[in-house]
Amino acid sequence: MIKNFPKGWHVLYVKSRHEKKVHDLLLDVSLDSFLPMIKTTRKWSDRMKTSLKPLFPSYVFVNIKSSRDFHKALSVRSEGSFVRFGTKYARVSETDMCLIKLLTSSTSIKDVEVGVDLPLEGSFKVVNEGALLGLKCKVLNVNNKNKIVVRIESIQQNICVTIPVSYLSDLKTAV
Repeated sequence: MIKNFPKGWHVLYVKSRHEKKVHDLLLDVSLDSFLPMIKTTRKWSDRMKTSLKPLFPSYVFVNIKSSRDFHKALSVRSEGSFVRFGTKYARVSETDMCLIKLLTSSTSIKDVEVGVDLPLEGSFKVVNEGALLGLKCKVLNVNNKNKIVVRIESIQQNICVTIPVSYLSDLKTAV
């Protein structure tokens, strides 16, 4: 049994396309679980279909409060394991969890993408309107659409979303 397991939000890696099932199973065993979902639109030959998909494929977030919760999370039928970087378990701060929840719950955010590479070019801005008010970010200009990149350092992932250009101002003038 793991003693002194760090408390807080951890990332459970599960089989592909089993995220929702694992999330439900974790809730069934009374664990605090979060599965960030985003709306996607796919074009078929005869129709457009909107569906929900996980923001981070194969990741389910679990709030671990004791070593018992750690083992409970691993006991659900997921064939999963906790994400580690080297010997340390990936632990997501409460601030990052709030940020992920904010980015996935807002209706004014479109075209959410996730990536692991940090952009090399782009200007730093601050969002001055909407649900992301005060958020500092890096801006990319892709196909004449304004995208912001928000880095979730604890799991080494980026979240890229499209927001209206009027929501952004220079970082220096906003401070």
